[in-house]
Amino acid sequence: MNEQNKKTVQEETPKTTQGVPASQPSSWKRAMSKRWVFPAAYIAAAGIILTLVWVYQGTSEQALNSDPAGVVETGTKGTEETAVVDGEQESVEVVAKSEGFVWPVASPSEVSIVKPFYESEGSTEEHEAAMVQYNDTFIPNTGVDLARGDNKSFEVKAALSGTVTRVEQNPLTGQVVEITHDENLKTVYQSLSDVKVKENDEVKQGDAIASAGVNELGKTLGNHLHFEVYEDGQPVNPKGFLPEK
Repeated sequence: MNEQNKKTVQEETPKTTQGVPASQPSSWKRAMSKRWVFPAAYIAAAGIILTLVWVYQGTSEQALNSDPAGVVETGTKGTEETAVVDGEQESVEVVAKSEGFVWPVASPSEVSIVKPFYESEGSTEEHEAAMVQYNDTFIPNTGVDLARGDNKSFEVKAALSGTVTRVEQNPLTGQVVEITHDENLKTVYQSLSDVKVKENDEVKQGDAIASAGVNELGKTLGNHLHFEVYEDGQPVNPKGFLPEK
């Protein structure tokens, strides 16, 4: 009886190899056999994904908020641009700072400079051509005089956008219009007739402001426009600002 029991025990005892117990189920397999393992792994993965989404959203909001309210971003070329204000896009009208001069007449090809600007560094001949004679007095010309070859009147236009700061009648220079512009520039139009603007009017480049007429100081020129440009309060040669015809 004892021998039979001993034999049974020996058969149930796991075999060993070189003193090492026979292979047992691994700890990983034992863990995976638990019912709670897969739900726990799913919850952990979901938590990691939610954390990454939250971090990404926070980074995006910070990037958007880093743009100051009211920053203007150019949307289209011209006078209309797109502005981002408090997170919303709005179209705003702006005046181009790079606006260049145009000829102060309706048809530049029909007029010519009949008396040039007096350049202090010019030649003797240039000085003589740029002197304005009034009775027995010679005065340096502080602008350019424009006229048609047939002595007809012509339409006078604003060379730049700006504000009308003076409209007056002068006994020597005739009717005068002064327009103030950005960047410390002023344009003056003399020897006018049929003036169409008044002081404090806002005019755009190319707006009709008057017609060419006659005055006492330049009566030998007939119907003409005396055009002056002032930069920082000093007269400068208008020809340097006017485009080529």
